[in-house]
Formats: sequence, structure tokens, C-alpha cells
Amino acid sequence: MAKNYDVKSLSLAPQGKKRILWAGQDMPVLRRVRERFEKEKPLRGLRFSACLHVTAETANLVQTLKAGGAQVVLCASNPLSTQDDVAASLVQNDKIPTYAVKGEDHKTYYRHLRAALDHEPVITMDDGADLVSMLHKDYAHLADKLIASMEETTTGVIRLRALAADGKLKIPVIAVNDASTKHLFDNRYGTGQSTIDGVIRATDMLLAGKRVVVAGYGWCGKGVASRARGMGSKVIVTEIDPIRALEAAMDGFEVMSMKEAAKIGDLFITLTGDMHVIGKEHLKAMKDGAVVCNSGHFDIEIDLKALKQMAKKEEKNVRNFVDAYTLPGGKRIFILGEGRLVNLAAAEGHPASVMDMSFATQALASEWAVKNRGKLKPQVYDVPKSVEDWVATLKLSSMGIRIDRLSDEQEKYLSSWNVGT
Repeated sequence: MAKNYDVKSLSLAPQGKKRILWAGQDMPVLRRVRERFEKEKPLRGLRFSACLHVTAETANLVQTLKAGGAQVVLCASNPLSTQDDVAASLVQNDKIPTYAVKGEDHKTYYRHLRAALDHEPVITMDDGADLVSMLHKDYAHLADKLIASMEETTTGVIRLRALAADGKLKIPVIAVNDASTKHLFDNRYGTGQSTIDGVIRATDMLLAGKRVVVAGYGWCGKGVASRARGMGSKVIVTEIDPIRALEAAMDGFEVMSMKEAAKIGDLFITLTGDMHVIGKEHLKAMKDGAVVCNSGHFDIEIDLKALKQMAKKEEKNVRNFVDAYTLPGGKRIFILGEGRLVNLAAAEGHPASVMDMSFATQALASEWAVKNRGKLKPQVYDVPKSVEDWVATLKLSSMGIRIDRLSDEQEKYLSSWNVGT
């Protein structure tokens, strides 16, 4: 009988368990969800396949789903984001089939996706839509039985909305990423902090006084730009959206094209969800010693193929998670984390406290989908406001923060039209 997991080594499980417990103590909202799930078992007997970053925070989510009665299989959503000790602990201590090895190659990555879909899930959870894309191409027979899929990241929601716009979406999707309790906090504060953490761990760079070029001023870009400025960097923002560019300018950042920024930047961070944001012409224009990294979901934001073609010399691991490319003339460009998510490749991803909200929302959205089984059409849904309000209220409570409530008179005023000056 073939083993139902693929992890680096089960000997890492004790270390992974400690890491999971450490993260869990900073996830009070998800803990409340788990406590209720353990009593009510709202997911009893349902097969879940989750394609997520295999981290200590994710472990707390899949433990919560299992507590709710779900039969969960987990695989990695990125080849470099796996915490091997966490994957081992989930297999050894929680008996959750897990397919994830940090640094796995392309072939192994897709074999793991297939293992997750061979589970024949009725609920999927995705971070980047790779699992759902494979389902549509190679496992379309599962679509009719799928209750819904939860999508965790901006890139995945973009892909799935495009699929829906083409009339080819076969399953209901809940855009967890678009929930306020996710993107306003996870994307902004989580990505902001963890990206800077990844850069510093990989390079030991002093950010004060450096010109940091942030490509994209969505919530992730806003978070990184803010954190970089807070550490004394001169932050430049590049954008293609006039509204976001204007917002960045009024937030006090210098805004210019990537063509201009390429000549003067010391550190480049892409956060757009699009391909070749830093292309051949930009790489050519960069100064000697420029550091380039990506914090968008896929490794296509930097044109690495063009860089490799241009380089006369490529040096792997000149420092952990740092590759050096020497161009004709002797100029060197440093790429962090192979162009993959630098916050997970070179660091530990988002802090547990912010993932607490994202994963509580994720778990509750899956419960909502189950309650509405058979009623959901193949389209992209928002997370219900009632779920968001509950998560935010509980998070405030866990932080010891109280807020005001409307009086009956105030509620009446806000819902009326006939009371004026």
C-alpha cells in the first residue's frame, strides 16, 4: 500500500509540533472556531483538499477543519514555501495526509496537486488557483460534486474571475482574499512585514537610506512601501493604474515608471500578480549590486529567463536564498528566493496574529458553503458580511479593544431620510 504523504522527513515532527503550538497561541479567533467545530462537527465526513502554503499557521487551519469533522488532504501551493517540520508534524501527530517538500521540483509539485485531487474532494482550498485550474483541465468529473472552492490570494481570484468571465468556471468559488478581514490585514500588514523580513534574512541589508522600488500599489504594495519607509528607505512606487499611482503620490511616495526606477533603485520588490513587471530592459539598466525579489504569488513577475540569457555567469547560493548573475561588463544582479515569494522562501511568511483572521474567515466561509450546498452557482462569491463582522469583533476582543455601538436613535436616523437640518 502506497504511503499517503510525501514530506522531507518524519523525524522533523517534534520540532514542527512546537512551531504549530507557538503559532496557535497567537490565533485566538481561529481557536474559537475550532472549539465550536469540535462540538458541532459542521464538516462531518466531507472530503477537503487544501492547496496552501504549508506553514505553522496553515497547520492550525487544517487542524480546525479536521476538528469540524472534515477529511483533509494538504499539499503545498508553492515549491519554496513549505516548512518541512510542520509538514512532518501534520502527518505524524495529526494523521493529515500532507504532500509538501521545501524546494520540490516542478514535476513533484504537480504530482502533489494530483494526490490532493485524487482524494475526490467536495471542498477545495486554494492559494493561487493551481488546484482549481488542474481540476478544470484534468479532473473535470469532480466539478459536479464540488460544493465550493475557497481562494486565498489576489492572483488566484484574478485567475478565477477571468475563468468566470470566459464562461468556463465549473464550480462555485468564494473569494476569501477579497474579504476585508483578509486583504486589509493579511495583504497589507502581513505581506508588508514578512516581505521586509525575507529581504533582511536573505541579505542582511540595511534598508535605511536605500532606494527601494515597490512595483504595484495594491494592498500588498502599500504594506511593503509603508514598512520600507518606516525603516528609513527612500521608496519609489511603480504602477500602471492611474488611481493607485495618484494615491501613492499623495501618500508621499515618489512615483515613476519602472524604466526610470530601474536606473536608480537599490532593491526591487514586485507585488503585482502580473508577468515580467521587471523585464530585460529594466535588468539591463540596473546598477551593479541591485537586489531583485518578488512577493507576488508566482515566479513570473521578474523575467528570469531573459536574465539567464543575458548573464555570462550564474552563481547559485552566494548566500542562502541569494543567486548572483554577472552581466557582460561585470555588473552583478542578485535575485532572492529564485524569484518566488521572498517572504516564504527566505522567511516564515506572515505572523500568526494576522493569519488568525484570514484562516478564521477561510474556515467559516467553508462552513457557509456547506450550509448552502446545492444553492451555489458556478460563479465567484464574496464572503458573507456576517462572517466578516464576527471575525473582526472577536479579534478586537482578543486585543482588549472595545468599540461603540449605535443607539436605537442613531440606527433610526441612519436608516431614515426625513430627518434633516
